[in-house]
Amino acid sequence: MGFVAINVLSVPEGAGATLEQRFAGRAGMVDSAPGFERFELLRPVAGTEDYLVVTHWASENDYRAWLDSRSFAAGHASAPAAGSSAATGSEIWTFEVVQGSSRTDA
Repeated sequence: MGFVAINVLSVPEGAGATLEQRFAGRAGMVDSAPGFERFELLRPVAGTEDYLVVTHWASENDYRAWLDSRSFAAGHASAPAAGSSAATGSEIWTFEVVQGSSRTDA
């Protein structure tokens, strides 16, 4: 049914707006990757300061190909130098989609 990669970003208190602005500046960079389906940047509401960057893919192979692509390298090469980053850590979680549903009349 698909593949999901989640980048868990450790964001210090007060740096969330900066992180959101930086992602807004990169909007659409992944959209043309083969197998790409959806992107979401999730802002924490309670219980954590971590942001989640969620990408949905047709397959794990599509996701891995994007990681190896020039587009990925270019998008991440423009990341700020150490010390000016909005995130202080990152962890990648990956999942196979085994069940799902969506509303078709939305």
